[in-house]
Amino acid sequence: MLEKYYIKPQTIDHIRANWLAEPIERYVTWLDDRGYGARNVFRRVPLLLRFSTYAQSKGAKTWEDLPQHVPGFVNGWTREHGLNRRTDRTRKSVANEVRGPIEQMLHVLLPSFAPTGRSKPFPFADQAPGFVAHLVNERGLRPKTLHKYREYLRHLEDYLKDIKVSSVRELSPTILSAFLTKRSDGWGMSMVGGLCGALRVFLRYVFREKLIAQDLSGTIEGPKKYRLSSIPRSISWTEVERMLEAVDRRSVVGRRDYAILLLLVTYGLRGREVAALTLDDLDWERERLKVPERKAGHSTAYPLAPIVGQAILDYLKHGRPQQADRHLFYRVMAPFSPMTDCAVSQRTSYYLHKAGVPVPRPGSHTLRHTCVQRLIDAHFPLKTIGDYVGHTSPESTAIYAKVSLETLREVALGDGEEVV
Repeated sequence: MLEKYYIKPQTIDHIRANWLAEPIERYVTWLDDRGYGARNVFRRVPLLLRFSTYAQSKGAKTWEDLPQHVPGFVNGWTREHGLNRRTDRTRKSVANEVRGPIEQMLHVLLPSFAPTGRSKPFPFADQAPGFVAHLVNERGLRPKTLHKYREYLRHLEDYLKDIKVSSVRELSPTILSAFLTKRSDGWGMSMVGGLCGALRVFLRYVFREKLIAQDLSGTIEGPKKYRLSSIPRSISWTEVERMLEAVDRRSVVGRRDYAILLLLVTYGLRGREVAALTLDDLDWERERLKVPERKAGHSTAYPLAPIVGQAILDYLKHGRPQQADRHLFYRVMAPFSPMTDCAVSQRTSYYLHKAGVPVPRPGSHTLRHTCVQRLIDAHFPLKTIGDYVGHTSPESTAIYAKVSLETLREVALGDGEEVV
């Protein structure tokens, strides 16, 4: 594989003379298989050669000895190459740039090796080891929700360490109140509500397992949320057109993102549902689009709108990488892997900002709200709209009917006398 990237035989001989020649060449093959560009190989191989020399000088004799020498090498590299970096954040970026390729090679070489940042156990795993199984098996949480629980409880775990509390048995209403007061400072109502909900579930579980003497879940009071206190985050169709016009469809990224945006605003799909689409969900013969595994647990089949079908076809012909995996939308840079729901939402936010469309918390749900609002304005029955976008309850659709956004826009732009 080295011959694919290096022309001079002397360079190849130099690499193969190194005591880590086999792992390095295996890593280069791994990069090539995943579509990494040549510049990644040219940048990473010299770094790995430097690391191999360092590890050998520190007494490393086998491949299994390498992980223990990563921190020392990274620290030395950061001191040497981070002299002009003035902030901790920029110095950390230097460390990450050198640590990433080394740990990636070690993971290829030693599958049991866990790269930095991926080996942290779930919060309180040592004290409540069955909590994750409870969330997955009993409560049926999806991976994304499980990740939110991890992040919320990580804040509690860190807070307890800061105040020298080592066990959940020491939890009290006073500690929990102080934690919520400190942690919720600067957070929005939705984030604080999510934190309180996760805490209540955790506290009920540890009480059920007799890890604490009393059920403290009742002491967690979240912020009051009123169902009709806000309006949907929809945008006008003129703003949708501005957003779509901001997409440069001459590039691979543009062709992919244009198809994603059309799916979101045409069918009101969630970001997770777009990310989960596969080639098998497209029935070109019957002009159908199937959306399986919706939030409510059912599936929906839509007529494939010509403009959406053409955008997807354009991406398939001139953008999607040739991969055995059947997912529809892929990253455009190596490693080529299916897009996540977070990536779908981030791309939507990017184009809303690019088009100068002001909206609170821009993302994929903005276009979902827009789709529902257009159907409301067109006077479709709420039951029909709910079925169309996959709502589990009519109440979820009814929140869009509480206000006529277009009428309010007219009032805001003029004196409103004709509307009134």
